[in-house]
Amino acid sequence: MKMMATVSDIADVMNKLAPRLLAEEWDNVGLQIGDPQQEVTNIWIALDPTLSVLEAACRENVDLLITHHPLIFRPLKSIDFQTPIGRLLNMAVRHKLAIFSAHTNLDIVDGGTNDILSERLGLKNLMILKKTSDTCKNKLPDTDDSVQGLGRIGTLETPLALNAFAKMIKKKMGLRTIRFAGNPSLVVTDVAVCSGSGSGLLSDFFASSAQVYVSGDLKYHDARDVEAANLGMIDIGHFSSEELIIHALKERLKLILAAKGLEVNVEACDLEKDPFLVL
Repeated sequence: MKMMATVSDIADVMNKLAPRLLAEEWDNVGLQIGDPQQEVTNIWIALDPTLSVLEAACRENVDLLITHHPLIFRPLKSIDFQTPIGRLLNMAVRHKLAIFSAHTNLDIVDGGTNDILSERLGLKNLMILKKTSDTCKNKLPDTDDSVQGLGRIGTLETPLALNAFAKMIKKKMGLRTIRFAGNPSLVVTDVAVCSGSGSGLLSDFFASSAQVYVSGDLKYHDARDVEAANLGMIDIGHFSSEELIIHALKERLKLILAAKGLEVNVEACDLEKDPFLVL
């Protein structure tokens, strides 16, 4: 027998998939706006709570929008409907659209964003690039520490030169362009990855066994540091490094909700594109 679901029911499922206590201290995850007791029949999953995504969700009578990036990231001192964030909040309230975010907790958790990216790149024998903070470990004493952390390190089935590996990534991920730094002939056997913005884990990459670092939002001076260390770096872009999780999360959520007998339609939002255009 099928049962109706509420925002709270879906939040509970999401909290098991990506425990909110795994999130970095600076992050803001969980229910961003909405009534926990509101019934949910239609769910969309998207990377960003942008104006175009919210407008489409409202047109299609979506009850709950699950995004990777939070709608409310920094504390709000006021809600002015003429500001970009105010306009989004006003739209969500008027259309009874609840918004839920799973961000760094979804990056960190086993089977999350970093594992999906590593799988797409064909990496084996995955390990954590940077383990979570002690404060986070103390919050989850019963969780296996080996599956907590940002980024991954994995092994290629067959060693490749850096330029050949970059070309392989471009093809596998359907990218129009790709940037890399380092000696094109550098032999790559071990790869470090970090979904999203990866500059913050560069020191962890240098301390690892990996020859190349794959991430997004990498900087000029990051490239110079990588060159000096005789290592490699591949920038696949923030959007491309994370958008893989959308369809993976949709399929996972559909299976769990069906097993619970909850009558909910779950769809991936296919409207999003990388905000950067290449001429």
